[in-house]
Amino acid sequence: MAGTAVLEVSDASFDSEVLQSEQPVLVDFWAVWCGPCKMIGPIVDQVAESYAGRLKVAKVNVDQNGATPGRYGIRGIPALLFFKGGKVADQIVGYVPREVIEEKVNRLLA
Repeated sequence: MAGTAVLEVSDASFDSEVLQSEQPVLVDFWAVWCGPCKMIGPIVDQVAESYAGRLKVAKVNVDQNGATPGRYGIRGIPALLFFKGGKVADQIVGYVPREVIEEKVNRLLA
């Protein structure tokens, strides 16, 4: 369910792929059965392609990986967490238009 510029991340690979990343990371917490997740998925893919080389984009399936969403208090999905230097810098919960995501990405990269 991820585009070519998007990395599928699991509980096992989260720390190495996200927390230890040199680049800022946008993580999309989603599930197959989640309607708003299906709506925001293509937007996340577009953002990944637009910011390739400057921003890492990852997806975590909350049904297959319970530890990571629990660690970050994810109660509703889709949830987008923005990481910089291994820490959560910003977040969005629920469906939002692309402009809102890009505004936060631009702030993260500034």
